[in-house]
Order: sequence, then C-alpha cells, then structure tokens
Amino acid sequence: MSAQQLSDLIRFARHNSPFYQELYASLPPDADRLTDLPVVDQETFWAANTLDDNRVLTGPLSEATVYKTGGTTGAPKFSVYTRDEWRTFVTAFGQGLVDTGLRPGHRVADLFYAGELYASFLFVLDSLAHAPVDNVRLPIGGAAPLQSTVATLRDFAAQVLTGTTSTLCRLAEHVLAADLRLDAVELVLFGGEALFADQRRLLTAAFPNAAVRSVGYASVDAGLLGRPVPGADPRVHRAFTPYSVVEILDDTTGEPLTEPGRPGRVVVTSLFRRLMPVIRYPAGDRAEWTDTGLGHFRILGRAEEGVRVGPVSLYAQDAQDAVAQADTEGRIVGMQLVVRRWQGRDGLVLRLATAPGDDDPAALDVLTKAVVTELESARPLYPDSVSAGFVHPLSVEWARHRDLVVNPRTGKLVRVLDERPTE
Repeated sequence: MSAQQLSDLIRFARHNSPFYQELYASLPPDADRLTDLPVVDQETFWAANTLDDNRVLTGPLSEATVYKTGGTTGAPKFSVYTRDEWRTFVTAFGQGLVDTGLRPGHRVADLFYAGELYASFLFVLDSLAHAPVDNVRLPIGGAAPLQSTVATLRDFAAQVLTGTTSTLCRLAEHVLAADLRLDAVELVLFGGEALFADQRRLLTAAFPNAAVRSVGYASVDAGLLGRPVPGADPRVHRAFTPYSVVEILDDTTGEPLTEPGRPGRVVVTSLFRRLMPVIRYPAGDRAEWTDTGLGHFRILGRAEEGVRVGPVSLYAQDAQDAVAQADTEGRIVGMQLVVRRWQGRDGLVLRLATAPGDDDPAALDVLTKAVVTELESARPLYPDSVSAGFVHPLSVEWARHRDLVVNPRTGKLVRVLDERPTE
C-alpha cells in the first residue's frame, strides 16, 4: 500500500471510524491539515479501541495481525495491522536499517522477544527481510539461554546484534564474566528503551570492535516514528517521510514547535494505516528538533502519558488505577511517578502524598505494601524484570501534596518525572 494523502486519510477516518467521527464532529467538513485537528487523548482512544464493539477501527477485524501494546493485564491494549500495512511498516523500517550501518551479507542476530502477541521480534525479523541489502538473519530471541545464544553467535560469526538495551547488556555482562570473545561483532543495535552512558560503556567493553547505535524509533501502537541519523548521538532520528508525520508540541500551548532546542511531546500521524487510524497520536516521548531543515530530532525521554523503566512500559493511568485499588480508605491525595537510575539500572518510585497529620508509619507501611502488590499484579513484567536484574524493585516515597512537582507556568501536576541522566 502506498502512503495515503493526509486529506484522504482524515476523510476516510471521519466517515468509517466512530471514534474519529465523534472526535472531529465540531470541525468543518473540509478540515484537512494536522493543525486543524485535536490531539488524540490516549485514555479515550484506548477506551474506544476494545475487543468488542470497537469504535476506533474503520472496518471489521477480518484480515489483520493483532499485537499487544502497553497496558495492564486487566485492560490489555491491542494494535492491529492488515497484511499490506504491515508490509509497508517493515519495508520502510528495513530501509532505515541501512542508516545504522547494515551492510550486504551481514549476519544479524535478532535478540528481541517473541510470543504473547508482542511484535518486536517479528517486526525486526521482517524488517531485516525487507531491507534493501542482503543479510543473513539469526532469529535467536531474547529468552534463549545466554550459553546457547553465545554458541550461536560464535557458530555463525554474527556481526550484528539487535535487541532491547537490557537484553544486550545482560549478554554483555555474561560475555565479560565468562571472559569470552565475540570479535566478529561490529554493530550493536538497541531499541525499545533508552541507552545510558553506563550501558554504553558495558557494551563497548564486551564488544570492543562494535559501534553501538539505535535500530530505529517505532512502536506497535504509534507505528513508524524515526529513522536513525548517522552520527555520534544515537538519540537523533528523522521522520519516515512519506509514511508518517512527526510533530513536537509545546507542553503548555500544544502548538507545533518549529525551532531547534525546544523540548516538547512527540505526536505522530501514520499515513498508511487505515484499519486502525493513528492521527495526531501521542507517542509517549519528549523530543527536540536538532535540524528543522533536515527534519532531525533528538529523543529526550518519556512524556507523561507513559514511562519506560528498563524494558517495562506502563502508563501513568496504570499506576493511578493500582493506587486506587490499594487505597481503600482514600488516604492518598496525590501521586507522581519518578524514574531514577542508579548502580547501572532504572528504578521506579511512586511518590504518594497524604493529607497533613496522616503520617502513622505503621499504617503507611501497610499501604506501601498494598500499592506495590497491586501494581506488580497489574504489570507482572516489572517484578519479572526485577528478578532478572534489569531494574530496581518498585518503591514508594511518602510526601505532602506541596512536595509534588508542578508545571511552573500552568501549576498543573507533572504526572511523570524522569530524573535519569540524559547524557
């Protein structure tokens, strides 16, 4: 399928998707520019994008592949692609792999995760198969034992490793601890989560002959977001023109930013997805333009709609729901998610505020345990990642409402604080 013209896509979505029909009900019939349209509210979008009585899809779910995206076990979220949409998705992403340094004949190990409706393993494998250069694909997967992974990498003299940052670092730790050498590795491609300086040092120590770069910027819900831009900063990408349009919006006004260096939230419009339209959809990240003429932007971290802690994605609403379930007496009067990084790992801190005078240590200890239990039950990947050594255990920090960080210009509560280093 070729990329659809924006005006055609808007008309199609308005006519065939009850969600977009309602969202655009107050707009004139000829609204055909992105700035004419409201930004999608994620909570409303996913409330409408259900398994039964779906109001987002533009037609029946009769030919598509279904993938799981961020959400809780109690309210799973799914993203669908027709075969033509998926082919366009992986072909465009495959073209971007050349920007990472993929060369003809490279033997590439796919160490992403497969199964349970997750897309990353199949997505990368199909993108490699549709790349414009020949390559040899090694579908190992991220769950394979490290010993057998290393054996396969050695047997095939793999030159490229691709996987989540956590998986690649776990492999690197194993290689260093066992005093192994994988001299054939010349390219390490990370995706799905940020790469920090301590992780880069670990990967470089384990694979001294390899360049460490982004595999590309995409998600199963938002679709194509950014092709890697060759250079020293792996956070810099450019939009997958003409398949998607990336906007960076001002945090306060919501207006599109056009000058370099001003951070804002990333919003994407997919021009080739028609079964499940994605129009001005918040990607959950913050970014800034680095070169507006070339369309280059730098990813700065997660926005308040969602947060990524190591390999774990969750939405602020997930934590809000867990707190509400645990706080049966209504003692919590405010909440922020704080992501920090220490000792080489990410960690999530729930900053919870109680009313003045409500500071009984024993009672708060009971409530802490209830909140942690509730959130870990809703997002079991978090405790699993703790057990695997990818992230620090979930913790709670008690505060007063005045201690919660607010936007200095609007006074609105900042729901997610990313205190990890950006360099």
